[in-house]
Amino acid sequence: MVVFKYNGRTTDGAVKKGTVDAINKQAAITKLRGLGINPRELEESKSLLHKELSIGGSVKNQDFVVYSRQFATLIKAGVSILESTRILADQTASKPLKKALQSVAEDVKSGLSFSDASARYPKVFPPLFVNMIRAGEVTGNLDESLERLAFSFEKQYNLKKKVQSMMVYPIFLLIMTVVVAGVLMLTVVPQFVTMFDEMGAELPTITKLVMSFSEILQSSWYIIIPLVVVLVVVFNYFYKKNEAFNFSINMILLRIPIFGTLLQKSAIARMTRTLSSLFSSSVPILQALTIVEKVIGNPVVAKVVRESRTSLEQGSTLTAPLEKSWIFPPLVTQMTAIGEQTGSLDYMLERIAVFYEDDVDRTVDSLKSLIEPLMIVILAGVVGTIVMAIMLPMFSMYEQI
Repeated sequence: MVVFKYNGRTTDGAVKKGTVDAINKQAAITKLRGLGINPRELEESKSLLHKELSIGGSVKNQDFVVYSRQFATLIKAGVSILESTRILADQTASKPLKKALQSVAEDVKSGLSFSDASARYPKVFPPLFVNMIRAGEVTGNLDESLERLAFSFEKQYNLKKKVQSMMVYPIFLLIMTVVVAGVLMLTVVPQFVTMFDEMGAELPTITKLVMSFSEILQSSWYIIIPLVVVLVVVFNYFYKKNEAFNFSINMILLRIPIFGTLLQKSAIARMTRTLSSLFSSSVPILQALTIVEKVIGNPVVAKVVRESRTSLEQGSTLTAPLEKSWIFPPLVTQMTAIGEQTGSLDYMLERIAVFYEDDVDRTVDSLKSLIEPLMIVILAGVVGTIVMAIMLPMFSMYEQI
């Protein structure tokens, strides 16, 4: 719901001011007239007190993927757009999506096209969705466009979750390693330091290093922890707000051995899958490239896409900027060039997407089997080093006794 401020007159001529919540402006006018108020002025409230009632939240990928598939199924079954939107608004568990669909249903009922109505809520409906719907409305193939959309969103979502799932376990073990090492350094090691000092034993180098590190943590933990938090917050701020910093970080990530290659393949699969879906729905190529640039999610790849659009505008080819970039392997550029020459660019891009999606799946499965034991070895190595640093002097003392 959206909150509107109104200024009008009642049926007896009295001036009336206040607020009314409704799905859109037209619904607000209808609601006020039903209350016997003829609005003279009506505008959306900007008050922070009313923000929670307005549509503004983003929708989780999982919720939108489910919605896309259900919408495609209903349209293919012959259910009207208006009725499908109402049904899905009632069924979805996502509050932002529910509010947006309720508003879209009212707009469609008042005569607005679904694509124009959904375009009013960019936080809910991405450009890819809006433009493919618009193309389907123009060509009369809305059911086919929705099928391609649903399939594209499902593939991209599954690919993203696959990569994320691979990263969860090593990140968890890394955090556990830091926590366990920190606890040992702050609680266990200091007790042995006191014992070793009292006994005056000669300590091995590794023990001295561990003890020194433990002393640093004990004396500076209240500085180190806030410093780490501040660094994380600052990094996150610049990553989101500073384009140059964001670009540099993504460039570094793409250059990292193994993981960088995985991110590169994932970005290529996402780009080619999206472009293929847009071309198949008869979206103009320049418009399609603009959409891909916005939704690709990687500024390094987005830069090359932007250069490709500029190349086409200047009368050159889509492939030329791809060939100059290290991001795109020869397989991508050659198949794209063939697609341009033969007029089958949508098919070639789909083949590229399928190849790299399968490649990412295989790579993730292989890395999972390698990373898990590697992280366990790292955890055991860190803890084992600390334990060994403590035990070595004790063995020396036992031998002397």
